[in-house]
Amino acid sequence: MEAFLLLIFLILSVNEQVKPNIKVVIPAYNEEQSIAHVISDIPKDWVKEIIVVNNGSNDKTAEVAANAGATVLHQPTSGYGNACLIGIEYLKDPSKSPDILVFMDGDYSDYPQQLPEVAGPIVKGEADFVIGSRALGNREGGSMTFPQVFGNWLATSMMKWFYKVNYTDLGPFRAIAFPQLVALDMKDKTYGWTVEMQLKAAKQKLRITEVPVNYKKRIGVSKVSGTVKGTVLAGYKIIFTIFKYL
Repeated sequence: MEAFLLLIFLILSVNEQVKPNIKVVIPAYNEEQSIAHVISDIPKDWVKEIIVVNNGSNDKTAEVAANAGATVLHQPTSGYGNACLIGIEYLKDPSKSPDILVFMDGDYSDYPQQLPEVAGPIVKGEADFVIGSRALGNREGGSMTFPQVFGNWLATSMMKWFYKVNYTDLGPFRAIAFPQLVALDMKDKTYGWTVEMQLKAAKQKLRITEVPVNYKKRIGVSKVSGTVKGTVLAGYKIIFTIFKYL
């Protein structure tokens, strides 16, 4: 009996040793109504740490996230890229660095339960960078505005024309091997973050793949697609970034 228990212990120990260290970064601005749902739905057996970057919120986003079990960082300067960069800097500490970093939004439009599907190709050694594609998955009616759908089509088409890389989406739900992410030397501080990552990954010839992810109506109003100003600025920055890295 003791030998059997020892064997079980050794098997569990080996599984724990080979299991990759996966962490999640969630940029969040005024997401107090949704952030706890996002954190709750992330598969905890897959993830070592959930990091919420409070991006200048004036509600209780930080408090709710901390109470839900997340590590909360603060970036008072607005900008999606700014928030992501703070998360990366925190994880560059060797004692905190993951094998794989997953990004997702804090508005509960993604399905956090699909994290194993998004990170899976990297875990299996088949990819360095994975985009969760809403274009390949099932989208709830009204979850994306027409400018979002058209903007994704235009941006991915331009990347195909100019960079010879086939993307179907600029989706925020994505996973990347952390050493490769650091090597990308990300710079964008605002709306160009996602496309910069995809362009640099293509230029550095990372192994890239997409997996279908589902998408639903967010909780609350989008700070980008929910306003004319945000839509215009995001569209301009994405197109500018595509030409910038040619």
